[in-house]
Amino acid sequence: MASSAAPPASPSSRSHGNAAGAGGSATAMMLPGPPGRGNGGCIDLSPTGLLAHGAGSSVVVTDPRSMQLLCVLPMPSAALASFVTAVRWAPPAAPSSLAGDDDDCRPLRLAAGDRHGRIAVWDARARAVLCWLNLDEVRSVAPGSGGGVQDLCWVHHAAGWLLASIHGPSLLCIWETSNNPRVLWMFDAAPEYLSCVRRDPFDARHLCAIGLRGFLLSAIVRHDSDISLQEHRVACGAGDVTELQRLEKEMAAPAPAPALAAFPLFAARLCFSPLWRQILFVTFPRELIVFDLSYSTALSVTPLPRGFGKFSDVMADPDLDLLYCTHTDGKLSIWRRKEGEQVHLLCAVEELMPSIGTVVPPPAVLAATIWQSESIFRNIDKQCQDLAQTQSSYSFITDTNSDQNVCQGTMTYLTSISEDGKIWSWLLTFDKSAYPKKANLGRPSHSNAASATTCSNRPDFTIKINLMGQLHLLSSTVTTLAVPAPSLLATVARGGNNPAPAVPLVALGTQNGTIEVVDVVANAVSVSFSVHSSTVRGLRWLGNSRLVSFSYNQANDKTGGYNNKLVITCLRSGLNRTFRVLQKPERAPIRALRASSSGRYLLILFRDAPVEVWAMTKNPMMLRSLALPFTVLEWTLPAAPRPGQNASSKQSSTSKERSSEASGAENSDETCESFAFALVNGALGVFEVHGRRIRDFRPKWPSSSFASSDGLVTAMAYRLPHVVMGDRSGNIRWWDVTTGLSSSFSTHREGIRRIKFSPVVHGDRSRGRIAVLFYDNTFSIFDLDSPDPLANALLQPQSPGTLVLELDWLSTRTKKDEPLVLCIAGADSSFRLIEVNIDAKGSSVSKPVAMKERFRPMPFCLPVLFPTAHASAVRMILQLGVKPSWFECNNSDKLGRDSFKVAPAFGDLRSYMIETTLPPIGDTVVAELLLKVLEPYRKEGCILDDGRARLYSAIVNKGTYARFAFAAAIFGDVQEALFWLQLPQALRHFLDKSTTRSREKISQSNLHPDPEQGSPLNRISSRERSASGKLIKNAVNYGQLSSMAFKQEQLWFNANERIPWHDKLDGEEALQKRVHELVSLGNLETAVSLLLSTPPEGSNFYPNALRAVVLSSAVSQSLHELAVKVVAANMVRTDKSLSGTHLLCAVGRYQEACSQLQDAGCWNDAATLAASHLHGSDYARVLQRWADYVLRGEQNMWRALILYVAAGALPEALDTLRKNQRPDTAAMFLLACHEIYSQIAAESEPTEDTTEDTSGSEPTPEQTKKLRFPSKNVAEEDLIAVSEVFGQYQQKLVHLCMDTEPNAD
Repeated sequence: MASSAAPPASPSSRSHGNAAGAGGSATAMMLPGPPGRGNGGCIDLSPTGLLAHGAGSSVVVTDPRSMQLLCVLPMPSAALASFVTAVRWAPPAAPSSLAGDDDDCRPLRLAAGDRHGRIAVWDARARAVLCWLNLDEVRSVAPGSGGGVQDLCWVHHAAGWLLASIHGPSLLCIWETSNNPRVLWMFDAAPEYLSCVRRDPFDARHLCAIGLRGFLLSAIVRHDSDISLQEHRVACGAGDVTELQRLEKEMAAPAPAPALAAFPLFAARLCFSPLWRQILFVTFPRELIVFDLSYSTALSVTPLPRGFGKFSDVMADPDLDLLYCTHTDGKLSIWRRKEGEQVHLLCAVEELMPSIGTVVPPPAVLAATIWQSESIFRNIDKQCQDLAQTQSSYSFITDTNSDQNVCQGTMTYLTSISEDGKIWSWLLTFDKSAYPKKANLGRPSHSNAASATTCSNRPDFTIKINLMGQLHLLSSTVTTLAVPAPSLLATVARGGNNPAPAVPLVALGTQNGTIEVVDVVANAVSVSFSVHSSTVRGLRWLGNSRLVSFSYNQANDKTGGYNNKLVITCLRSGLNRTFRVLQKPERAPIRALRASSSGRYLLILFRDAPVEVWAMTKNPMMLRSLALPFTVLEWTLPAAPRPGQNASSKQSSTSKERSSEASGAENSDETCESFAFALVNGALGVFEVHGRRIRDFRPKWPSSSFASSDGLVTAMAYRLPHVVMGDRSGNIRWWDVTTGLSSSFSTHREGIRRIKFSPVVHGDRSRGRIAVLFYDNTFSIFDLDSPDPLANALLQPQSPGTLVLELDWLSTRTKKDEPLVLCIAGADSSFRLIEVNIDAKGSSVSKPVAMKERFRPMPFCLPVLFPTAHASAVRMILQLGVKPSWFECNNSDKLGRDSFKVAPAFGDLRSYMIETTLPPIGDTVVAELLLKVLEPYRKEGCILDDGRARLYSAIVNKGTYARFAFAAAIFGDVQEALFWLQLPQALRHFLDKSTTRSREKISQSNLHPDPEQGSPLNRISSRERSASGKLIKNAVNYGQLSSMAFKQEQLWFNANERIPWHDKLDGEEALQKRVHELVSLGNLETAVSLLLSTPPEGSNFYPNALRAVVLSSAVSQSLHELAVKVVAANMVRTDKSLSGTHLLCAVGRYQEACSQLQDAGCWNDAATLAASHLHGSDYARVLQRWADYVLRGEQNMWRALILYVAAGALPEALDTLRKNQRPDTAAMFLLACHEIYSQIAAESEPTEDTTEDTSGSEPTPEQTKKLRFPSKNVAEEDLIAVSEVFGQYQQKLVHLCMDTEPNAD
């Protein structure tokens, strides 16, 4: 009944439940080894706030807010463990149904790639592999020969999310992962080494990959699954080129190795700017480069500052114009964009590895990531605080110094991982008040920037970094483990006669000399002791509160020998005490330690030297030395209890107690302990240790045929009255020392290294179960009480997916119904618990680990981990509005361990819902039913943590849009949250532009332009445009919200800010693009000057001159005459640029120009041109056509919806939600529009003419319950249909919630 982890059969192999080599079900109780350079610094933070990083051959998933380990996802492999080299969370997909059976609808999908070239798509919530992607099998080559996975990235397609991966040194692939997993597209960039691939935050179909030599590939996945490619070149510095050439000559890795394996210390990284379209930030080891994709050129190159380690990664702040760069020496550098340019200046430098409290040399910082998920909550809070100002202010452009207020009070969270297995959580705060006020004075304009460089280079805010938390996992490779199994003779520490109980602790010795004590109930490292300066080679418990360990190192002098070090560690005091300290090196090193169950005696085994017997008193002393050729020695375990014995006497272990069990007499003063041994010649024996005396036990010997004839005894286990032995030929023999009965069988495996008796309790049917570890690092479990142990053996139970270095049974079992738990130290440096259940037939079956009571210091406040129906219930409750008191729970509210199994009685929960004047929609009874379903989660306090609950209490009464945005952000739907935040402004924009008064104002301003009061929509002169270039955006629309821009002021400002970035670019292509930008902005004077600067000998002089003449006529007569004098006639050559639109602009045909730009695919340019020149319905038509493209071309529903609303196409927005099967969102959309429309109508009432009849101003009760939708093109029947469909959705949700058992973790 062997079950071993086999490689996937095909690249499209799919598995649900316990998936893919049984890698999913044993992960709940597992501690990973530390990450290393082989993992390539892979790290990713999900939109819901979960952190994933590679550690050895596993993916570690943690919650950085509570600093707790959620789960470990091992990558099972039949061969040696392979490093996980890439991890990437899939963006959340809109659920098509509440069942969520489709893989794309699972909320926590995670892709992980390893050095073998395999990619596993995990469901992190179910701890199961959804599908395997194996490129080697697609290409029909040997496993692992195609090279490992370098990086991963998800890109969007009409059919869902696709996965892009870099395999080997130069192969870029795009995979289908949901319906039929397969590779869709491959691109080989050889001889380039591809290093990094990232997705565009503005267009989810667009990705870019960077190579070590500066090759940049831009790819867009089209609607018809075609891939649009563009190749660019980023010029890297001469120093990086020279170093890469040297490393290529010295490369030791095999040929198809990816970049992280071939050049582990040479990295090229890129990230998209979240604030500016088409802007990339690229780092090479010695340079930071800002690259403009639209111009295919570098805007700035910043060399590595002196005294810094090489660049290792770059990250962009989602809200501020800041860059965070990590360095190979563990530093974090923070860079700020210089005003008006794409040049970044160094602001601050912080250490990610504190110099205090760390070893020397300090462990390396392997990776870091900022918390992008926190940005949306910051925007929600800020949007609600500034709501009144935003509604009353129609000005978008503010004073220059207000950009500094954006940083004021801003916080950024950052998480880093180090190679000692620690996860660090940092808080960066930006404080302006702590900086001298004189730094804010004299901010230079563009004209005199050169004379004020020193002033502008100095930031006027300070940055502070604070360590917020630390999660300690295993710090080094595990070399040995020890499990406490104290007998009755082991008393509690510091005196007393109470027996020491078996504690749920496991001690692990590591390669760097530390001892990690693991609490198996909490699945966490309880305490760590730095004991030895070299590898811990042996470790044993003395009772349940002391540990003894040893290490050795070879002496350096001429005489040779070994320095043995023995240390006793007290868990209570934390003190380490050495004993058996010698002045000179010894001839032989220590081979092993064997401690008795009571912890009173210790055997020290040497290599080719006598065995020493020590009494472990307060001051340990050696009793005697045994000069016999021992091969193995083992102390007796606590005796198995008999049915008539007391439950506590199951740990009795002395021969005196055995002889007196019939009479019940027990004399604790004459206790002794015994150990069994085997000699080199195969002879066996049992010695007793009584006080300071050691004597022969004189057991009942088996027959002479029992002696081993074909190999040394290599392993032994002893529990009275049985001695079990294994030899190097794979034979297992056991012997009853009281009766002399014996038996044996062959395992037909390699030599046996360890044998461990399973713990027994009263009522166990079998007392002869053993776990056997073989020399090939596999294990089996046998039952010696069965007629045929080999036939009933379970080989590799619950295949751990790794080779096993050490194993032992956990001794905390107290009832026969409880499963046996096996502790395993894996070759991948992990520590795992494997549960073995025994069925009625006596065979062992493996099941997922389910401890009696899982302890956590605080609950996981992640509703995304709930079952799908309960998660949807939480989302709906947050949207409808619940009072903050609902989240409060005291100790009396805490339920017992069965809180998620037995539903308690509830009172009336309707009072928890907030009071609202909104008209009812859907089924009004559903809210109370959902609150009843969620009551167990509330009482456990695992819905929202304190910080999230405080934010919700602050925004719950600020409007429906704020609640909807908060609910979306909790579940990681950032685009939806941004849509709700922008909805009030978009609706206000549409309603303002649709009124007669607004049209009159616009027409008047066109007839009588006023430079002080005129809108930037007017065609102002170039001087006014350049002056406004110094103005910056309002903080309300800063950061991530700029990706949802729709206002003319916003679009115009975003385009105008980019103009100075390209002033220094040369070349005809760059000139054409600059002219195009200037004409779109309406800055015709600068465009004419730029066109007239074309040299006469240039091939494009005449086409440029023609446009200069036509454009100058639209500026002034004098400029037109000047242009005519310069330009010659007879221009007949065809111009392939967008000159046609420029000529249309010159004659005022802006609507046609926008249409031409949209036909050519220049959607952003068309929006910029419309924002500069069009108004009212003309501008709305451009927005609506843009929204159609965003919806169908870019597949970005939320961006399209906000454009539809801004254009006044509310029926199209509602129809889009209904077609995408979002009944809940459609209903919430109606409520939000009703609320915002009512507020706007209430604000406009005082300004209306007072002579109008106001008799009907008071709404009737029927009117208050009726939805007010700000569009006449939506029939009343459509609104009723939305409400009815939402009611059906609610009823289905309630039924699913009732049928699903609560499960918080």
